Amino acid sequence: MYNPFTLAGKTIVITGASSGIGQTTAIECSRMGAVVIITSRNEERLKSSYSKLEGDGHQKFIADLSSAEEMEKLVKMLPVVDGIVHCAGINEPLPFKFLTEEKLKQVFDINFTAPTILTQKLLELKKINKSASIVFISSVSGVSCSSVGGSVYSASKGAINGLVKGMALDLAPKSIRVNTVTPGMIDTNIFSAGTITKEQLKEDMKKYPLKRYGRPEEVAYAVIYLLSDASNWVTGSNLLIDGGYTLL
Repeated sequence: MYNPFTLAGKTIVITGASSGIGQTTAIECSRMGAVVIITSRNEERLKSSYSKLEGDGHQKFIADLSSAEEMEKLVKMLPVVDGIVHCAGINEPLPFKFLTEEKLKQVFDINFTAPTILTQKLLELKKINKSASIVFISSVSGVSCSSVGGSVYSASKGAINGLVKGMALDLAPKSIRVNTVTPGMIDTNIFSAGTITKEQLKEDMKKYPLKRYGRPEEVAYAVIYLLSDASNWVTGSNLLIDGGYTLL
């Protein structure tokens, strides 16, 4: 059956694949025929993600990408890839007046510096194929809006979007495409902590024209589009998936 979105024959590495958007993206990519290489710093959860992958030939690597030493080890172990999906990230709300240099560095190290350096090192070692696709998971926060206590997270995501524009131009001669997926609020395990009540969530969902949060697989489908040959003429773009949130 004809399918322009197939990932058959492609090797895709996905960071932050132990939970949430990263895990779901890995599973969906495997269903689309890709050989998936997943990485995370949490071994137990990464094993769980690995067990859910469909097909053969997949690999998993434990790595804390905020560690230069572990980054180097990972880069050496990775094969040549056709796609990279940067899902690893943290969000620790903090009012700006309480910001510290340490906290600023922590968020930027994981959300911005790690994916940037990982990509650069893979390019340096010629481990990214010509016509490959690189996808960063960004956020509406920092691109279209922000939130109370979200200044640092927003700054890190805004930086990603700026980076992608320049990368897309620099890598175009190699036919390597670079894009972002920019989600609004996604319903992941982050809500199971119990710090936000169901009533509060329902009230917040009213801010979305479609009256609900997004699902991780809906972000994954957008990533698959950008990884597939169906998007061969798409680079430097920001694919917005927010249920209409930024229309209001």
